Amino acid sequence: MIPTVVWGTGNVGRAAIRAVEAHPALVLTAVIVHNPGKVGRDAGELAGLDRRLGVAATDDATAVLAARPAAVVYAASGDVRPDDALTDITRAIAAGAVVVSPALYPLYDHRGAPPEFRDPVLAAVAEGGGSLFASGVDPGWGNDVLPLLLSGLGSTVDVIRCQEIFDYSTYDQPDSVRHLVGMGQPMDQEPMMLMPSVPTMVWGGQIRMMARALGVELDEIRETSERRALDATVTTRTMGEFEAGTQGAIRFEVQGIVEGEPRIVIEHVTRIHPSCAPDWPTPPDGSGAHRVVIEGRPRIEVTVECTDEDDNRSAGGNATAVGRLVGAIDWLVEAEPGLYDALDVPLRPAVGKLGRKQP
Repeated sequence: MIPTVVWGTGNVGRAAIRAVEAHPALVLTAVIVHNPGKVGRDAGELAGLDRRLGVAATDDATAVLAARPAAVVYAASGDVRPDDALTDITRAIAAGAVVVSPALYPLYDHRGAPPEFRDPVLAAVAEGGGSLFASGVDPGWGNDVLPLLLSGLGSTVDVIRCQEIFDYSTYDQPDSVRHLVGMGQPMDQEPMMLMPSVPTMVWGGQIRMMARALGVELDEIRETSERRALDATVTTRTMGEFEAGTQGAIRFEVQGIVEGEPRIVIEHVTRIHPSCAPDWPTPPDGSGAHRVVIEGRPRIEVTVECTDEDDNRSAGGNATAVGRLVGAIDWLVEAEPGLYDALDVPLRPAVGKLGRKQP
């Protein structure tokens, strides 16, 4: 059994505890929290399980890493605290741990990562012999392994389009939704997510990885964006009220240009309420989905809908990101120390999990 730590118990961390507990090759040995109110609470309670796991949460990361765990699932957010997340992750790698995390988007494609992200990780690998695999959903499997798999079913491929279409009122992370994405903010205030170069910083690595796997050269990466205001004030179940006239929907593309044409496209259509921008693409049931469209011969379209935690779509997406990461730990433990991406790490069948009792 591989001793594994979960660091962070928010939206991703809850799913990570459940995934580690369910994995036949892993054993949960510690849970690290930032909130003093969670210290001492049982991991099973924090994960929303109906039983105790016998692991009490701690805020003493130094002591946990001193025990040299084999693996760490770093589940704390890096969206608004990338420097802190990088520091935490490099500490764990330097302690010899295999680290898997969705926190640092620039490291999803580590070959194209800025030196300020890549160099500290490589130094930590050299110091402690640990590893890092960073990935998620979108960016993540929704625009790396899934579209590449589907492209192999075509005779000819003209365009690969990856879409995330979501009602963000299901996404229980108010700071990110309101301030990073800009929902409910004035229309004359540009959200951070749409500032020039930010979409490429987050999703450009996925474009580069797909191009590398497909054996094509990119001319450049382009960005397009559009915003819509709410026609009426709406009240959401998880995040309260959003006023009429404020931002209610965004649509943007990150385009990989090949020989002058957008051939590899990652598109996001994000709303805070279904009534906003009804002419834009919608998910099958209004809540959210990830979709891959292979334009070519034949035309291939696959839509993926995931649910967890009382049929919540955002929770379902988080759980699949965690499944991809936690499922890679035993492979990474056997691999050489280093930096890995989604093209390096195989997506494997659920060996040993079929028919196991749901945690």
